[in-house]
Amino acid sequence: MTPPKQRFLALDVFRGMTICFMIIVNTSGSQFTYSPLEHARWNGFTPTDLVFPSFLFAVGNAMSFVMSRWDALRQSQVLAKIFKRTLIIFLCGFLLYWFPFFEYNDAHHLVLSPFSHTRIMGVLQRIALAYCLASLLIYYFKPGTVIAVSISILLLYWAFLLIGGDAPDPYSMTGNLGYKIDVWLMGKDHMYHGEHLAFEPEGWLSTLPAVVNVTFGYMVGKFLQEKGKTFEGLAKLLLLGFAFIVIAYFWDLSFPINKKLWTSSFVIYTVGLDCVIISAIIYVVDFLGKTRWTKFFTVFGKNPLFIYLVSEVGSSVLNLIQPQPDQDLVSWLYNNIYRHAGLYFGSLLFAISWMLFCWLVGFYLDKKKIYVRV
Repeated sequence: MTPPKQRFLALDVFRGMTICFMIIVNTSGSQFTYSPLEHARWNGFTPTDLVFPSFLFAVGNAMSFVMSRWDALRQSQVLAKIFKRTLIIFLCGFLLYWFPFFEYNDAHHLVLSPFSHTRIMGVLQRIALAYCLASLLIYYFKPGTVIAVSISILLLYWAFLLIGGDAPDPYSMTGNLGYKIDVWLMGKDHMYHGEHLAFEPEGWLSTLPAVVNVTFGYMVGKFLQEKGKTFEGLAKLLLLGFAFIVIAYFWDLSFPINKKLWTSSFVIYTVGLDCVIISAIIYVVDFLGKTRWTKFFTVFGKNPLFIYLVSEVGSSVLNLIQPQPDQDLVSWLYNNIYRHAGLYFGSLLFAISWMLFCWLVGFYLDKKKIYVRV
């Protein structure tokens, strides 16, 4: 399929930068990772914590270009598009965690990996659900109502966690309401275990405030199409971004900025940062006319979901290959090649190398005019 005829270069660049950084932070060559490239352990914020909400924000940006086409379709056709895309993205995420689908049992026989221990939620699953709910909101309601509902979601989520969590800290990892719901709905075997215990950072309840990243991204996308390339529009977007950052700063005093709980203050903070970043890109691209540097990022921006899948599946394949006993290919490459550049810098070089490999895949697709759309 060909890409949409109407494109906004700054938004393509923003989406591409998000995917580029997402691949780098997800594929570190070892456990030696610079602190800005790691998520905050609990409350707090690092540059890495901005990546996922920025992708959701970019999903909303992209929706602002396609919603107008839905006016010519019947309601049943629109709903079919929304639910089909939601199902495909969700399934891709689920299959990604189930991959490679087979494993060796104690008798060294190849058997099907048990569904009973497969993670259900995750990054793509949250993207799918947030996209679905945001699309339905935007399709059925006027912009003012969508904004009101979005703000209500953030306030209600705050209230739910405050009332439903365990005293004295309702926002603790295993004492918050979202954790209780995830354990009840899925069971611990279907949850993420990267925290050395069962905890789902992309849980069901915390997906609700993530919807707001998409709806605000949509609103900003619509605004940019109308006034984004004027000094007035740029000034308003910058002011909005700074206002959101200030609100998040004060909200953090009572409702901490926390990516793993996807708190309401985290949503406002990341939306504010995204507005500032997009404003800077627009200024450089559209006002200064400096666009040569953008070609690298637009390669990512034109096939974002597919390149992300290539990165994750490819990374899993590298971890399955064992050049030496008890050492996968990633560890072997790091220990024999990249580590010579230093423990931390070598790990970063590996991540950048993998990102560039994924870029080459995207570059090939772009040259062939292949744009994978769901």
